[in-house]
Amino acid sequence: MPDRTYRVIQWMTGDVGQVGVRHFADSPVYNLVAVLVHTPEKVGKDAGEIAGIAPIGIRASDDIEAVIAMDADCVFYTPVIMDTETVCRLLRSGKNVVTTSGFFYPSPDFATDGEKIRAACRDGGVSFHAGGIHPGYAGDILPLTLSRIVSRIDKISVFEVVNVLTDAPLDHIDWMGFGKERDAFLTEPTILGLGVPFFAQSMHMIADGLGVHVDEVTADLAAATATEDIPHELGVIPRGTVAAQHHEWTAIVDGRPLIVFHAIYTTTSADKLDPPWDWGKTRYRIVVDGDPPTEMTLQGVDRPDGTMAHPGYNWTAMGAINAIPAVCDAAPGWVTHLDLGLVQPRGLVRK
Repeated sequence: MPDRTYRVIQWMTGDVGQVGVRHFADSPVYNLVAVLVHTPEKVGKDAGEIAGIAPIGIRASDDIEAVIAMDADCVFYTPVIMDTETVCRLLRSGKNVVTTSGFFYPSPDFATDGEKIRAACRDGGVSFHAGGIHPGYAGDILPLTLSRIVSRIDKISVFEVVNVLTDAPLDHIDWMGFGKERDAFLTEPTILGLGVPFFAQSMHMIADGLGVHVDEVTADLAAATATEDIPHELGVIPRGTVAAQHHEWTAIVDGRPLIVFHAIYTTTSADKLDPPWDWGKTRYRIVVDGDPPTEMTLQGVDRPDGTMAHPGYNWTAMGAINAIPAVCDAAPGWVTHLDLGLVQPRGLVRK
Protein backbone atom coordinates (compact mmCIF):
# COMPACT_ATOMS: atom_id res chain seq x y z
CA MET A 1 0.00 0.00 0.00
CA PRO A 2 2.46 2.70 -1.15
CA ASP A 3 -0.08 5.52 -0.73
CA ARG A 4 -0.88 4.78 2.90
CA THR A 5 0.25 7.21 5.59
CA TYR A 6 1.06 6.34 9.20
CA ARG A 7 0.20 8.45 12.24
CA VAL A 8 3.23 8.54 14.50
CA ILE A 9 4.12 9.82 17.96
CA GLN A 10 7.69 10.89 18.67
CA TRP A 11 8.58 9.78 22.22
CA MET A 12 11.48 11.96 23.46
CA THR A 13 13.58 14.43 21.47
CA GLY A 14 17.24 13.70 22.12
CA ASP A 15 19.69 13.38 19.24
CA VAL A 16 17.89 10.39 17.75
CA GLY A 17 14.39 11.73 18.43
CA GLN A 18 15.19 15.01 16.69
CA VAL A 19 16.12 13.08 13.55
CA GLY A 20 12.70 11.47 13.82
CA VAL A 21 10.89 14.81 14.07
CA ARG A 22 12.74 16.19 11.05
CA HIS A 23 12.02 13.09 8.95
CA PHE A 24 8.36 12.80 9.92
CA ALA A 25 7.82 16.49 9.16
CA ASP A 26 9.25 16.11 5.64
CA SER A 27 8.10 12.63 4.64
CA PRO A 28 4.88 11.96 2.69
CA VAL A 29 4.57 8.60 4.47
CA TYR A 30 4.11 9.89 8.03
CA ASN A 31 1.73 12.19 9.87
CA LEU A 32 3.31 13.35 13.14
CA VAL A 33 0.49 13.70 15.67
CA ALA A 34 2.33 14.27 18.97
CA VAL A 35 5.77 14.78 20.48
CA LEU A 36 6.51 13.82 24.08
CA VAL A 37 9.41 15.42 25.99
CA HIS A 38 10.67 15.24 29.55
CA THR A 39 12.80 18.40 29.74
CA PRO A 40 10.73 21.28 31.22
CA GLU A 41 12.35 23.82 28.89
CA LYS A 42 11.00 21.94 25.86
CA VAL A 43 7.36 21.75 27.03
CA GLY A 44 5.11 23.90 24.86
CA LYS A 45 7.75 24.54 22.22
CA ASP A 46 7.05 23.76 18.60
CA ALA A 47 8.61 20.40 17.81
CA GLY A 48 10.24 21.87 14.71
CA GLU A 49 12.07 24.42 16.83
CA ILE A 50 13.34 21.64 19.11
CA ALA A 51 14.58 19.68 16.09
CA GLY A 52 16.22 22.68 14.43
CA ILE A 53 13.76 23.18 11.57
CA ALA A 54 10.88 25.53 10.83
CA PRO A 55 7.76 25.29 13.03
CA ILE A 56 5.54 22.31 12.16
CA GLY A 57 2.49 23.10 14.31
CA ILE A 58 3.03 20.36 16.91
CA ARG A 59 3.62 21.55 20.48
CA ALA A 60 5.79 19.31 22.65
CA SER A 61 4.06 17.86 25.70
CA ASP A 62 5.15 16.13 28.89
CA ASP A 63 1.64 14.77 29.57
CA ILE A 64 2.30 11.03 29.30
CA GLU A 65 -1.31 10.04 30.00
CA ALA A 66 -2.68 12.33 27.29
CA VAL A 67 -0.16 11.11 24.72
CA ILE A 68 -0.84 7.45 25.50
CA ALA A 69 -4.56 8.11 25.06
CA MET A 70 -4.04 9.57 21.59
CA ASP A 71 -4.89 7.72 18.39
CA ALA A 72 -1.80 6.73 16.43
CA ASP A 73 -0.45 3.85 14.38
CA CYS A 74 3.05 3.83 15.86
CA VAL A 75 5.23 5.33 18.57
CA PHE A 76 8.86 6.01 17.70
CA TYR A 77 10.36 5.45 21.16
CA THR A 78 13.89 6.86 21.53
CA PRO A 79 14.98 7.29 25.18
CA VAL A 80 18.52 6.12 25.88
CA ILE A 81 17.20 3.32 28.10
CA MET A 82 13.91 1.55 27.56
CA ASP A 83 11.31 1.44 30.31
CA THR A 84 9.58 -1.87 29.67
CA GLU A 85 6.42 -0.96 31.57
CA THR A 86 5.92 2.23 29.54
CA VAL A 87 6.47 0.38 26.28
CA CYS A 88 3.98 -2.28 27.36
CA ARG A 89 1.41 0.43 28.16
CA LEU A 90 1.86 1.86 24.67
CA LEU A 91 1.45 -1.57 23.11
CA ARG A 92 -1.65 -2.38 25.16
CA SER A 93 -3.15 0.96 24.06
CA GLY A 94 -3.17 -0.38 20.50
CA LYS A 95 -0.09 1.37 19.17
CA ASN A 96 2.80 -0.34 17.44
CA VAL A 97 6.17 0.57 18.96
CA VAL A 98 9.40 0.95 17.02
CA THR A 99 12.40 1.80 19.16
CA THR A 100 16.14 2.37 19.15
CA SER A 101 16.41 1.78 22.91
CA GLY A 102 16.83 -1.95 23.25
CA PHE A 103 15.46 -5.49 22.86
CA PHE A 104 16.70 -5.94 19.32
CA TYR A 105 16.45 -9.72 19.33
CA PRO A 106 15.18 -12.36 21.78
CA SER A 107 18.10 -13.58 23.88
CA PRO A 108 18.37 -15.25 27.30
CA ASP A 109 19.41 -11.96 28.93
CA PHE A 110 15.97 -10.44 28.30
CA ALA A 111 13.67 -13.44 28.66
CA THR A 112 11.44 -11.95 31.37
CA ASP A 113 10.96 -8.53 29.79
CA GLY A 114 10.63 -10.17 26.39
CA GLU A 115 7.63 -12.15 27.55
CA LYS A 116 6.05 -8.97 28.95
CA ILE A 117 6.42 -7.33 25.56
CA ARG A 118 4.94 -10.32 23.74
CA ALA A 119 1.97 -10.36 26.11
CA ALA A 120 1.39 -6.64 25.62
CA CYS A 121 1.50 -7.11 21.84
CA ARG A 122 -1.15 -9.81 22.13
CA ASP A 123 -3.32 -7.61 24.36
CA GLY A 124 -3.08 -4.61 22.02
CA GLY A 125 -3.12 -6.50 18.75
CA VAL A 126 0.04 -4.68 17.64
CA SER A 127 3.76 -5.24 17.06
CA PHE A 128 7.08 -4.26 18.64
CA HIS A 129 10.39 -3.81 16.83
CA ALA A 130 13.82 -2.41 17.68
CA GLY A 131 16.41 -1.19 15.22
CA GLY A 132 19.28 1.25 14.93
CA ILE A 133 22.85 1.23 13.74
CA HIS A 134 24.70 -0.97 16.28
CA PRO A 135 23.01 -3.03 17.62
CA GLY A 136 20.31 -3.23 15.00
CA TYR A 137 22.17 -2.99 11.69
CA ALA A 138 25.98 -2.95 11.46
CA GLY A 139 26.42 -5.86 13.86
CA ASP A 140 23.64 -8.14 12.64
CA ILE A 141 21.96 -7.22 9.34
CA LEU A 142 25.23 -6.41 7.57
CA PRO A 143 27.08 -9.57 8.68
CA LEU A 144 24.15 -11.73 7.60
CA THR A 145 23.90 -9.86 4.31
CA LEU A 146 27.60 -10.37 3.68
CA SER A 147 27.30 -14.04 4.63
CA ARG A 148 24.95 -14.61 1.73
CA ILE A 149 27.77 -14.33 -0.81
CA VAL A 150 30.32 -16.70 0.78
CA SER A 151 30.53 -20.48 0.83
CA ARG A 152 32.13 -21.01 4.27
CA ILE A 153 32.42 -18.92 7.44
CA ASP A 154 35.21 -19.44 9.96
CA LYS A 155 34.74 -16.19 11.89
CA ILE A 156 32.79 -12.94 11.66
CA SER A 157 34.37 -9.78 13.10
CA VAL A 158 32.59 -6.44 13.53
CA PHE A 159 34.66 -3.33 14.25
CA GLU A 160 33.01 -0.16 15.54
CA VAL A 161 35.59 2.66 15.57
CA VAL A 162 34.61 6.06 16.99
CA ASN A 163 36.72 9.17 17.58
CA VAL A 164 34.82 10.72 20.47
CA LEU A 165 36.31 14.20 20.11
CA THR A 166 35.20 14.55 16.49
CA ASP A 167 32.24 12.21 16.03
CA ALA A 168 30.33 11.96 19.32
CA PRO A 169 28.90 14.31 21.96
CA LEU A 170 31.61 15.56 24.29
CA ASP A 171 29.68 14.34 27.35
CA HIS A 172 30.84 10.85 26.23
CA ILE A 173 34.30 11.75 27.53
CA ASP A 174 33.27 11.60 31.18
CA TRP A 175 30.62 8.93 31.16
CA MET A 176 32.78 6.56 29.11
CA GLY A 177 35.64 6.92 31.59
CA PHE A 178 38.19 8.83 29.55
CA GLY A 179 40.65 10.63 31.80
CA LYS A 180 40.61 7.87 34.43
CA GLU A 181 43.68 6.14 35.75
CA ARG A 182 44.28 3.02 33.65
CA ASP A 183 44.11 0.49 36.50
CA ALA A 184 40.87 1.97 37.82
CA PHE A 185 39.34 1.97 34.33
CA LEU A 186 40.20 -1.68 33.75
CA THR A 187 38.81 -2.86 37.10
CA GLU A 188 35.66 -0.75 37.45
CA PRO A 189 32.40 -1.17 35.48
CA THR A 190 32.30 0.67 32.15
CA ILE A 191 29.35 1.98 30.16
CA LEU A 192 30.13 -0.19 27.15
CA GLY A 193 30.84 -3.18 29.38
CA LEU A 194 27.42 -2.86 30.97
CA GLY A 195 25.91 -2.88 27.47
CA VAL A 196 27.28 -6.31 26.52
CA PRO A 197 23.86 -8.04 26.85
CA PHE A 198 22.46 -5.63 24.24
CA PHE A 199 25.29 -6.26 21.78
CA ALA A 200 24.97 -10.00 22.46
CA GLN A 201 21.47 -9.82 20.99
CA SER A 202 23.06 -9.13 17.60
CA MET A 203 25.34 -12.13 18.09
CA HIS A 204 22.35 -14.36 18.80
CA MET A 205 20.62 -13.01 15.69
CA ILE A 206 23.64 -13.81 13.51
CA ALA A 207 23.90 -17.30 15.02
CA ASP A 208 20.21 -18.03 14.53
CA GLY A 209 20.44 -16.71 10.99
CA LEU A 210 23.32 -19.12 10.32
CA GLY A 211 21.59 -22.04 12.03
CA VAL A 212 24.01 -22.37 14.96
CA HIS A 213 23.81 -21.75 18.72
CA VAL A 214 25.81 -19.37 20.93
CA ASP A 215 27.23 -21.25 23.92
CA GLU A 216 28.51 -18.16 25.77
CA VAL A 217 29.71 -14.60 25.25
CA THR A 218 33.07 -13.59 26.72
CA ALA A 219 34.43 -10.07 27.26
CA ASP A 220 37.90 -8.54 27.26
CA LEU A 221 39.03 -4.94 27.76
CA ALA A 222 42.20 -3.01 26.97
CA ALA A 223 43.09 0.67 27.32
CA ALA A 224 45.66 3.07 25.91
CA THR A 225 46.83 6.15 27.80
CA ALA A 226 47.63 9.65 26.58
CA THR A 227 51.30 10.49 26.08
CA GLU A 228 50.46 14.19 26.45
CA ASP A 229 47.54 16.31 27.64
CA ILE A 230 44.60 16.15 25.21
CA PRO A 231 42.57 19.40 25.40
CA HIS A 232 38.92 19.57 24.38
CA GLU A 233 36.05 22.04 24.70
CA LEU A 234 35.01 20.76 28.13
CA GLY A 235 38.48 20.44 29.64
CA VAL A 236 41.45 18.15 29.18
CA ILE A 237 42.30 14.44 29.24
CA PRO A 238 45.50 14.44 31.35
CA ARG A 239 48.70 12.81 30.21
CA GLY A 240 48.97 9.24 31.53
CA THR A 241 45.20 8.65 31.77
CA VAL A 242 42.89 6.61 29.55
CA ALA A 243 42.52 8.17 26.11
CA ALA A 244 41.38 5.11 24.11
CA GLN A 245 39.54 1.89 24.92
CA HIS A 246 39.08 -1.41 23.13
CA HIS A 247 36.24 -3.71 24.16
CA GLU A 248 36.25 -7.19 22.64
CA TRP A 249 33.21 -9.45 22.97
CA THR A 250 33.28 -12.98 21.60
CA ALA A 251 30.43 -15.40 20.91
CA ILE A 252 31.60 -18.98 21.38
CA VAL A 253 29.94 -21.53 19.11
CA ASP A 254 30.83 -25.24 19.34
CA GLY A 255 33.83 -24.39 21.50
CA ARG A 256 35.43 -21.83 19.19
CA PRO A 257 35.11 -18.06 18.61
CA LEU A 258 32.70 -17.50 15.75
CA ILE A 259 31.50 -13.90 16.20
CA VAL A 260 33.77 -11.17 17.60
CA PHE A 261 32.70 -7.57 18.20
CA HIS A 262 35.33 -4.87 18.65
CA ALA A 263 34.15 -1.55 20.14
CA ILE A 264 37.03 0.92 19.79
CA TYR A 265 36.59 4.43 21.14
CA THR A 266 39.45 6.92 21.04
CA THR A 267 40.09 10.61 21.59
CA THR A 268 43.30 11.23 19.66
CA SER A 269 45.72 9.98 17.03
CA ALA A 270 48.01 6.97 17.41
CA ASP A 271 51.12 9.11 17.97
CA LYS A 272 49.60 10.41 21.21
CA LEU A 273 48.67 6.98 22.60
CA ASP A 274 50.54 4.33 24.57
CA PRO A 275 50.35 1.78 23.02
CA PRO A 276 50.10 3.65 19.67
CA TRP A 277 46.83 2.15 18.44
CA ASP A 278 45.92 3.12 14.89
CA TRP A 279 42.37 1.98 14.17
CA GLY A 280 41.67 4.52 11.42
CA LYS A 281 38.71 6.82 11.03
CA THR A 282 35.24 6.51 12.55
CA ARG A 283 33.46 3.69 10.77
CA TYR A 284 31.96 0.20 10.91
CA ARG A 285 33.96 -2.63 9.35
CA ILE A 286 32.59 -6.15 8.89
CA VAL A 287 35.05 -8.93 8.12
CA VAL A 288 34.13 -12.50 7.21
CA ASP A 289 37.00 -14.96 7.47
CA GLY A 290 36.21 -17.96 5.30
CA ASP A 291 35.88 -18.81 1.66
CA PRO A 292 36.29 -16.34 0.12
CA PRO A 293 37.55 -13.86 2.75
CA THR A 294 35.21 -10.87 2.44
CA GLU A 295 34.71 -7.51 4.12
CA MET A 296 32.77 -4.26 3.85
CA THR A 297 33.07 -0.81 5.43
CA LEU A 298 30.29 1.60 6.39
CA GLN A 299 31.32 5.19 6.99
CA GLY A 300 30.37 8.78 6.33
CA VAL A 301 31.54 10.62 3.23
CA ASP A 302 34.68 12.75 3.31
CA ARG A 303 34.21 16.45 2.67
CA PRO A 304 36.44 18.26 0.15
CA ASP A 305 38.62 19.49 3.05
CA GLY A 306 39.27 15.91 4.18
CA THR A 307 37.03 15.99 7.25
CA MET A 308 34.08 13.67 7.71
CA ALA A 309 30.78 14.11 9.50
CA HIS A 310 29.81 10.79 11.11
CA PRO A 311 26.05 10.36 10.54
CA GLY A 312 25.64 7.98 13.49
CA TYR A 313 22.45 9.47 14.94
CA ASN A 314 20.84 9.71 11.50
CA TRP A 315 21.72 6.07 10.81
CA THR A 316 20.41 5.05 14.23
CA ALA A 317 17.08 6.78 13.72
CA MET A 318 16.51 5.85 10.09
CA GLY A 319 17.45 2.21 10.59
CA ALA A 320 14.38 1.99 12.80
CA ILE A 321 12.08 4.53 11.12
CA ASN A 322 12.30 2.87 7.72
CA ALA A 323 10.89 -0.30 9.28
CA ILE A 324 7.76 1.42 10.66
CA PRO A 325 5.44 0.63 7.72
CA ALA A 326 6.47 -3.03 7.70
CA VAL A 327 6.03 -3.29 11.48
CA CYS A 328 2.61 -1.65 11.40
CA ASP A 329 1.52 -3.99 8.61
CA ALA A 330 2.92 -7.12 10.31
CA ALA A 331 1.01 -9.63 12.40
CA PRO A 332 0.98 -8.78 16.12
CA GLY A 333 4.05 -9.72 18.16
CA TRP A 334 7.74 -9.01 18.72
CA VAL A 335 8.90 -8.56 15.12
CA THR A 336 12.66 -9.01 14.65
CA HIS A 337 14.85 -8.27 11.64
CA LEU A 338 14.65 -11.93 10.68
CA ASP A 339 10.84 -11.71 10.73
CA LEU A 340 10.77 -8.56 8.60
CA GLY A 341 13.10 -9.88 5.93
CA LEU A 342 14.16 -7.29 3.37
CA VAL A 343 12.66 -3.98 4.46
CA GLN A 344 11.38 -1.87 1.58
CA PRO A 345 11.69 1.80 2.67
CA ARG A 346 8.85 4.07 1.61
CA GLY A 347 8.84 7.75 0.84
CA LEU A 348 12.60 8.18 0.53
CA VAL A 349 12.52 9.16 -3.14
CA ARG A 350 10.70 12.49 -3.28
CA LYS A 351 8.85 13.88 -6.29
